[in-house]
Amino acid sequence: VQLQAYGGGLVQTGGSLRLSCAASERFFSSHIIGWFRQAPGKEREFVAAILWSGGITRYADSVKDRFTISRDVAENTVYLQMNSLKPEDTAIYYCAANTKIPMATITARSAYDSWGQGTLVTVSS
Repeated sequence: VQLQAYGGGLVQTGGSLRLSCAASERFFSSHIIGWFRQAPGKEREFVAAILWSGGITRYADSVKDRFTISRDVAENTVYLQMNSLKPEDTAIYYCAANTKIPMATITARSAYDSWGQGTLVTVSS
């Protein structure tokens, strides 16, 4: 499946953005869709993930209570609502997907085989 992430932009500290991840074909019930981010000079890190069929979610501790991942089955799209943004949230955000990922590996980059091109989020202080 080909993914396209969009919705990034420039926002002030404390502001909000919603990222979208659209797919070229229908997600299967077994799909897990994740968001990762990569800040300049840092490794790509896990942000959040959602199980397409049941909406089970997982978050990185750094974004818990500020970010919300959700899905729209009709639109075949996954969203990442980001609130209370901080300068340290500045990064390129990528969405990724794979089927039947063991829950124990849901935060690992290597568990995902389809990646979108990334969208830049910049949070100014």
